Amino acid sequence: MPRTSSKKGLTGSTPSTNPAVDLFRSASSKAASKELERIDQLFYTYANASSGMIDPEGIEFLCSDLEVEHTDVRVLMLAWKMQSEKQGYFSLDEWRKGLKALRADTVQKLKKALPELEKEVRRPSNFEDFYSYAFQYCLTEEKQKSIDIESICLLLDLVLRSQFRPQVDGLIQYLRTQTDYKVINMDQWMGFFRFVNEISFPDLSNYDTNLAWPLILDNFVESMRAKQG
Repeated sequence: MPRTSSKKGLTGSTPSTNPAVDLFRSASSKAASKELERIDQLFYTYANASSGMIDPEGIEFLCSDLEVEHTDVRVLMLAWKMQSEKQGYFSLDEWRKGLKALRADTVQKLKKALPELEKEVRRPSNFEDFYSYAFQYCLTEEKQKSIDIESICLLLDLVLRSQFRPQVDGLIQYLRTQTDYKVINMDQWMGFFRFVNEISFPDLSNYDTNLAWPLILDNFVESMRAKQG
């Protein structure tokens, strides 16, 4: 005959509640609710009342309060943190996502969070995703898949130059003088990222044209080698 448990109340019983735990949960819930309320209030400080979004004008006001230029790379990093889908615009959901992650419910807290955000983006585990996002963020038209050369040069300068100045300067000079390409697509953009990370520069000793590099980089390397004699 099977033995029965000597412990009572194991089946069908509800766990007893701990008042201290319940109090903590209640306080945490209220704090989170208050934080979200402040995040929303901050959003509506900059949002356009008719569109219900923070538009380019609102972002300029935000940048002024944060004491950064609207062309500062950290503004792009903030858009990445929010996963903003439309260049120059932040929706309420995007704003909430970014500011909750940064634990910033005031302008002062957001300003203090920017250096840590930059460190987060610069981590190798995040930076490639940020670099890819920067290209996608600049696709402003429906079904757009490429970006004009001048905009690409500005974007390269913004996102890569601080880490890879010689390579970026060389690429930008080449892109602005070559005549074969008027636009750059995502594959070429990601090829630039791979190039600055993998290729010895300026000697280019480990660049192999037989490998799967975008043709524009083959042409760039050929141009560089010709200059070097």
